[in-house]
Amino acid sequence: MARVLIFAPAPLLTVTVEEFRGEPDVHVHVGGQGVWQGRMLRSLGVDVALVCSVAGETGLVVRQLLEREGFDVVAIERDAIGPAYVHDRRDDDREPIVEAEGEPLARHELDALYSAALSEAPKADLVILSGPEGESMLEPDAYRRLASDVRQLGVPVLVDLAGPRLEAALEGGVDVLKVSHEELEQDGRVEDGSDEQQLLRAARQLADEGIGLVAITRADAGSLVVGEEGAWRVVAPELEPVETRGAGDSYTAAVAAVLAEGGRHTDAIRLGAAAGAVNATRRGLGTGDADAIRAIAERVELQPIEPQQEDEG
Repeated sequence: MARVLIFAPAPLLTVTVEEFRGEPDVHVHVGGQGVWQGRMLRSLGVDVALVCSVAGETGLVVRQLLEREGFDVVAIERDAIGPAYVHDRRDDDREPIVEAEGEPLARHELDALYSAALSEAPKADLVILSGPEGESMLEPDAYRRLASDVRQLGVPVLVDLAGPRLEAALEGGVDVLKVSHEELEQDGRVEDGSDEQQLLRAARQLADEGIGLVAITRADAGSLVVGEEGAWRVVAPELEPVETRGAGDSYTAAVAAVLAEGGRHTDAIRLGAAAGAVNATRRGLGTGDADAIRAIAERVELQPIEPQQEDEG
């Protein structure tokens, strides 16, 4: 079985109030980018190790819930306020009641977390670097160092980051990048995130800098992919969405699942697009039926983009 290590600095405790049979129905889960990615990987039959920190009372609950989901949890315990939120969804709209980013990692805590990641990385077939919810949890340079060091250990690195964290990881060096068109625009890599030619040029530039596979998701427009095996427009079946949050993380996870098993880029992208589409039909972030995802992946179309097409327009 393939094994993926996810660097998830600070998973958050999520408390959601919904309505069932006319009564409040409280749901308690663990969330955050790395957890949602890991949840989809588990759904696809991949062994997942999660390197993270857990803080305070919420951290005790976070760790127990992660272990019950089947994650191999490598957690650094710290005496601090942990990230968490309480949302009310009884009217279908998500109303925030409490949202706490949590306290930043202290220097010795980050050192311990970093060492744990380096200890676990050689046991993995691929490492995903994910980010915490808040901007202040840890300095971006940690991603530069970690990306570089993990690759020095001979393990491929996949990142799904934005802003200073992405820039730092790219400086360290990555093998696979998943990024959204909005993030590229916000980071100033394109002027117009809706312009396909600009996105393709940005993807080409990133690939030319040494990234083996660059996937740019574009919500309903389908992703654009540039890699060592070619460049494609990705067209997936249009499924009716229920909750679009988490679809990008499911895309990332499914790509990682295939690559961790030594699969081809084309197969990874097809499965990624299918996982994102299926996840959007569900309320659970990072969830999806593996059989449904693999069946839909067979219907995902990869339209080749020739270099001359990228210069048109």
